[in-house]
Amino acid sequence: MQIFELQGELRTDLGKKATNALRAEGKVPCVLYGGKENIHFAVVEKDLQKLLYTPIVYIVKLTINGTAYEAVMREIQFHPVSDRVLHMDFYQITQDKPVVMEVPVKLHGFAEGVQAGGKLSLVVRKLKVRAIPANLPGEINIDVTNLGLGKSVKVKDLSFDNFEIVNAKEVVIAQIKLTRAARAAQEAK
Repeated sequence: MQIFELQGELRTDLGKKATNALRAEGKVPCVLYGGKENIHFAVVEKDLQKLLYTPIVYIVKLTINGTAYEAVMREIQFHPVSDRVLHMDFYQITQDKPVVMEVPVKLHGFAEGVQAGGKLSLVVRKLKVRAIPANLPGEINIDVTNLGLGKSVKVKDLSFDNFEIVNAKEVVIAQIKLTRAARAAQEAK
């Protein structure tokens, strides 16, 4: 799991007027949950670009007025027209308490079904994973080399030592779909 460093400044005015003034300055109001008390702070909007617009999942190291916290992103609110970030929620993590996060799925290998004329389809791009922060994976790698025509990989087919997948066991992650050409070739046999 990669770490992203973010600087924030504590905010005391929490009303609508103060929030709109923050946004006019190019800052985003944020809240850090999960600690002893909620911490309201603001970050510069430009600093969030590399955190938001990437498939990589980060543990965020927040520095708010000199105090460091480790957190993960929980919720982001975007403006419906301009897509500017309006608000962000972070959840404070500790090294001994498990956390649930969505982690991207990566497929590896040249599937047998694709060699036979099928089409590989990634159905679920992210899976929910429960683990302590030190064991959180950056991505889930799935080998599809032995996947034949019409076959699929489900959550119940996967097992990992350091983390647990929280999604339902019957969820299809990837499958080989029969194309018309592959179906015709199969019927001709």
